[in-house]
Amino acid sequence: MLDRLLSHDRPRSRLLTALLLVCFFGLLAAPFLFPGSKPLSVAAKMLVFIVLVVSYDLLLGYTGIVSFAHTMFFGIGAYGVAIASSRLGPEWSSLALGVGGALGVSLLLSLLIGLFSLRVKAIFFAMITLAVASAFVTLVSQLSDFTGGEDGLNFRVPELLRPGTLLLEEPLFGVELNGRLLTYYGLFVATVLLVLAMLRIVNSPFGRVLQAIRENPFRAEAIGYRLVVYRTLSNVIAALFATLAGVLLALWLRYTGPETAMSFEIMLDILLIVVIGGMGTVYGAVVGSVLFVLAQNYLQSLMAAAQPAVAGIPLVGELLSPDRWLLWLGVLFVLSVYHFPSGIVGRLRQPPVSLRSAPGRPRWASGPAVRQAGEQGSPVQPHPPEGAAAGLGRPGAGRPRS
Repeated sequence: MLDRLLSHDRPRSRLLTALLLVCFFGLLAAPFLFPGSKPLSVAAKMLVFIVLVVSYDLLLGYTGIVSFAHTMFFGIGAYGVAIASSRLGPEWSSLALGVGGALGVSLLLSLLIGLFSLRVKAIFFAMITLAVASAFVTLVSQLSDFTGGEDGLNFRVPELLRPGTLLLEEPLFGVELNGRLLTYYGLFVATVLLVLAMLRIVNSPFGRVLQAIRENPFRAEAIGYRLVVYRTLSNVIAALFATLAGVLLALWLRYTGPETAMSFEIMLDILLIVVIGGMGTVYGAVVGSVLFVLAQNYLQSLMAAAQPAVAGIPLVGELLSPDRWLLWLGVLFVLSVYHFPSGIVGRLRQPPVSLRSAPGRPRWASGPAVRQAGEQGSPVQPHPPEGAAAGLGRPGAGRPRS
C-alpha cells in the first residue's frame, strides 16, 4: 500500500526515511508541539515552499529546463484568490472562481511560453522567461485599481477559515481549535496530496521520458520523442503546481503583493532549495524546503542567543553578530554544496563506498548482483558481460557468428 502510494519511489536510505518522517510528523503536529503565531507561520511557509520547489524541480531537476518565470505563476495563483475574494466577497464560490481563473491564466501563459520559447537553447529560454516575469511584475505594479499596485491586496476568507471562528469552545492540548488551525491543516493536506501527485508524475512513463530528454535530448529525439511537446507539458504542469502553491500562500496570509509572491528573491530561494535538497528528487524538495525555511527564520535568533557567550572575544563577537545572519546563511549554503554536491537526498541515496566500484575494478563488477551479494556477506565472483573479455567492447564482440 505504502509502495503504491509513493509510486514505487522509496527513499532507499534509512537516514533519509528518518529525516522525511521527522519532517512529516513535525509539520503534522507543529501547532501542538510549537504553539504560537510565529512557529505556525514558519510551518505554513514550509508547506507552501515544498509545493513550489517540487514544481520547479520538475523543470530543472527532471527536464533540465532553467526558468526564471516560476514566481510569475506563483503570483498568479495568489492574485487570483485575492482579486476574486476582494471583488466578489469572502465566499467559497468566489474562492473557487479565483482558483479556477488563476489555473486557466497559468495554463495559457505556460503553454504560450513553452511552444514559442522552448525551441531555443537553454540560456536563451532562461533569458526569455526572465524578461516575461519582469514585464509581468511591472504590469501588476501599475494596475493599481485592479491589483492594489505596490501595496497589494488585503482580503477576507470564508468565515470557517477566519481566526475568530472557534470550532470547539475548549482548547485541545492548550491550542484553540479555530479557523486559523483549520487553514493550516488544509495547507498540510493539500501539500501532501500535491507531493504524492508529483511522485506519480515523475515515476510515470511521461516522467521517464523527461529524464531521458534531460540526459540526452538528441538521442531522445532520435528514438521518436518530440522534445518541444514534452518540454511544454512539463512547463505547463510545473506552472499549475506553482499556481496552487500561490493559492495556499494567499489563503494563509490573506494578503497578496508583488514582494510577497513575485519578487526575484523568492526565485533565488527556490534555486537554493533545489540545489541543497538535490535536483531530480521530490524528496529533496521536501527536505531542502524545511531546512532552508528553518534556517531563514531561526538562524538570527540562534545567533542572538549565542551572542552573550562570545561578546568578550575580539572579532568573534563581531562575526557572530545577529545582524550578520545572512553572511552565515551563505556560508552554510556553500558548505552544503561542497559536502553534498548532489544535494542532501542525492548524497543519502548513494550506496556505501564498499559496494561501489573500487579503483581498477571494471564497472561491470559493481552491478546489482554484486551489491546484493555484498549486502548478504557472501563472496561473489562477478562475470564480465557478454563480449567484454574478448574483443574489449568491439562492435559485434561476443555475438555468435553465422
